[in-house]
Amino acid sequence: MLKAYREHVAERASQNIPAKPLSAEQVAALVELLKNPPAGEGEFLLDLITNRVPPGVDEAAYVKAGFVSAIARGEVECPLINTRLAVELLGNMHGGYNIETLVSLLNDAELADAA
Repeated sequence: MLKAYREHVAERASQNIPAKPLSAEQVAALVELLKNPPAGEGEFLLDLITNRVPPGVDEAAYVKAGFVSAIARGEVECPLINTRLAVELLGNMHGGYNIETLVSLLNDAELADAA
């Protein structure tokens, strides 16, 4: 997935156009990589989940919100994303699939201020 996306970025850059955002399938693959990141790829993986998933309510955002919500609720562990960063990522999704989790976290003493 990483090799293919890097090739896509390079191809689009050669045409002076930005890379397309990640698809739902790519985000699902990214989630698996985030759970067990390859050595030296952590920064790139975080950039992808932070900046290359479209905000809002498309399928890729749904996959991201599900994963990041699970981290925020303590249901899933990720070596690169702690609960506070998960809440920040949800907060930057501009509505949609993130709202339910953010509202529920308002009752969490540790994360309410971030939510």
